[in-house]
Amino acid sequence: MHIAIVTAGGAGMFCGSCMHDNTWARSLMQAGHEVSLIPTYTPIRVDDHNESQEKVFFGGINVFLNEKVPGWRFLPRAMTRWLDRPSLIQWATSRSVSNNAEDLGPLTISMVKGESGPHHAAIRELDEYISDHLKPDVVIFSNALLVGAVRELKKRFSGPVLCVLQGDDVFLDGLKPNYRETVIDLISERAQEFDGFLVHSHFYKEYISNYLNLPVEKFSVIPLGIDFTGHDGKPKLDEDKAFTVGYFARIAPEKGLHHLVNGFVELRKQLPNATLRIGGYLGPQFQNYLDETLASAQQHQSAIEYIGSPATQCEKVEFLKSLDVLSVPTEFLEPKGLYVLEAMANGIPVVQPSHGSFPEIISSTGGGLLVEPKNPAALASGLLALSDYQQRHELAQIGWEKVREFYSPEAMSAETIRVINSFLQ
Repeated sequence: MHIAIVTAGGAGMFCGSCMHDNTWARSLMQAGHEVSLIPTYTPIRVDDHNESQEKVFFGGINVFLNEKVPGWRFLPRAMTRWLDRPSLIQWATSRSVSNNAEDLGPLTISMVKGESGPHHAAIRELDEYISDHLKPDVVIFSNALLVGAVRELKKRFSGPVLCVLQGDDVFLDGLKPNYRETVIDLISERAQEFDGFLVHSHFYKEYISNYLNLPVEKFSVIPLGIDFTGHDGKPKLDEDKAFTVGYFARIAPEKGLHHLVNGFVELRKQLPNATLRIGGYLGPQFQNYLDETLASAQQHQSAIEYIGSPATQCEKVEFLKSLDVLSVPTEFLEPKGLYVLEAMANGIPVVQPSHGSFPEIISSTGGGLLVEPKNPAALASGLLALSDYQQRHELAQIGWEKVREFYSPEAMSAETIRVINSFLQ
């Protein structure tokens, strides 16, 4: 089977969705299928082998110029295609180009409008490449914001066209109110043209179908999967060191680092020697947020360390292995939570808020505790419980085993093929 997956680059940052798409594509290849992983906007950035094609569609520079420069959209592609070179896009995204939803309302509307908007030439180029050059059996778009390309594609491509929904609401909620409702209405209308939708949790199936007013019967749940290669951490047997709490996710208010810092301050009242290590991508727009969050710890700030964003999988795994427990107490309802799986894969239990996909992950793995969301005292209590060596080691051991059983690449690819076959038949 030939599967085309259209993914979206993260503007130079490590993006959980495109990293998962990369692992997903590899798992399908290893199962014997042909996969074309097609990047859009920017090249994807991953910390392991990149499975995506080099050519970028909807190149971010041209998309921006189509929107901002009158007449740019009418120039011959021979004059503008050079701006889609991956190296040039990577350079541009390194210059602090914003990918913050608050700044992207008009551009998002024009993208969703598809062939009736300023990006019709880019849509035609992508659709022709898929239908005339690749000729796959199925096409899967990695988010609903790419829906503008579907109507024209379906005029040329007769196979099923599916969409993965994996956090689209987080971006949409970040739009300014005067754009948000318009974008949601446009997506709701155009997304009806997808043959089906894929999500990674039963929670998100119900939530996003209601959010975008889409028929829930068109949804299928595909388990998350991580490639365990390189994840060599094991549940720890050594308890003779200071209790170390960790955070590993993008640094942004919706990821809830401020809740963790507040909970950590409460924890230090019971465990004065506890430390907090923070890792994750920091965009320039959130530097003040990080500074203010760390400053709020006051006299406990010296016990907190921000190590930056690990550049390789090896560095990420070493960071995870330095922890005793991981917590990313998100404000939003997390649809995935790959960082939870990666922590468990290295023998690190978690303490997570009891919302979003976390209850499903904790229920299936047993690798952590759930606490009341946005409650620093409850979070501190959960962390304190795992300062007990026996309980921590018990949760770490079962999580390490169960994450390999339920969230393997093989389980993910097998269910994906089962769902795709149901559409092909």
